[in-house]
Amino acid sequence: MTSVAQRGASATAVDEVPAGRLQRLLRLQALQIVLILAVIVAVFGIMDANAFLSVFNLRGIVVNTSILAVLGVGMTFVIITGGIDLSVGSVLVLSGVIASKAMVAAGGQGWGVAILGMVVASVVGLACGLLNGVLIAKLRVPPLIVTLGTMGATLGVAQIITSGIDLRDAPDVLVDNIGFGNLVGQVPTLSVVALVVVVFGMIVLHRTRFGLHTYAIGSNPEAGRRVGLKVNRHLIRVYALAGLTAGFAGILNLAFFQSTTIAGQTNTNLNVIAGVVIGGTSLFGGVGTVFGTVIGLFIPSTLQNGFVILGVQPFWQQVVVGGVLIAAVYVDQARRTAALRGGSRGRPRFLPQLGGSSRKENP
Repeated sequence: MTSVAQRGASATAVDEVPAGRLQRLLRLQALQIVLILAVIVAVFGIMDANAFLSVFNLRGIVVNTSILAVLGVGMTFVIITGGIDLSVGSVLVLSGVIASKAMVAAGGQGWGVAILGMVVASVVGLACGLLNGVLIAKLRVPPLIVTLGTMGATLGVAQIITSGIDLRDAPDVLVDNIGFGNLVGQVPTLSVVALVVVVFGMIVLHRTRFGLHTYAIGSNPEAGRRVGLKVNRHLIRVYALAGLTAGFAGILNLAFFQSTTIAGQTNTNLNVIAGVVIGGTSLFGGVGTVFGTVIGLFIPSTLQNGFVILGVQPFWQQVVVGGVLIAAVYVDQARRTAALRGGSRGRPRFLPQLGGSSRKENP
């Protein structure tokens, strides 16, 4: 009987891109993105060093990016598979609303209540992600349509529960210790929690079979099926992960803003997607890193902060961020076109290597 590795080799023998080459590409992309961020910081620092480079201002940029970074971890996995999730902002709101109701019902104060809120928010987000995954993987509805529908549905449910009025019932220990707390000196606890999530995402994506399969499915789902990957099951897990991170971000959002911010998350999904794409994750799937996503999220946050300090009208902030996003997509498209001209299909193929690290699975 033909081995899984042999089947994978025969299925993807044409125009393969070695995994080592992919790693070099990802490192080069990360370096380029870091250099872009460094240039932006240097420019604003030169223009107004006292205001922009102050500890207070830099801390504000980090804190403002922290919740988006948590959302960005799940979104990176989704986009690497070639999908999209427009519902993360609404799932964040719904998770915060239900968690707030649960914490009030449990007494409203204390660490026990706060931990209950974290669990409830995470479970709500996980359930929403599972729903997205099942509709996409099992019913074959395009991700754009599914998540556009759940974006409206989850926000609608949150508004029904609250009658459209923000809830402000976060426990003091949650607000004081996580929302506005510091661990060491001026290091915000909220950012440390986000960093833990980011590091976890990096490990899962780059050091586990789950991450390897995510890349493989984003590169070529049909070839993945031929080597035994359960593509549908994996897609459900990926969207569940995105929902889980959105749910957890909901409790962080509640802790920081002391409110469910029902009307304040309109552009959250687009901001997260923009950061992921600016960070080098390809909308065509198969390429991306969590590290790149974090830096990609810092770029628009830094631009917006710098514009505020310089007194630039808010309208121009959106114009520049939109331009950066379009430029990032153009660079990704140009890279893919160059790969096609070079004789490859423009996506890295890992599948011949899967045979040695995974069991044979039925499609």
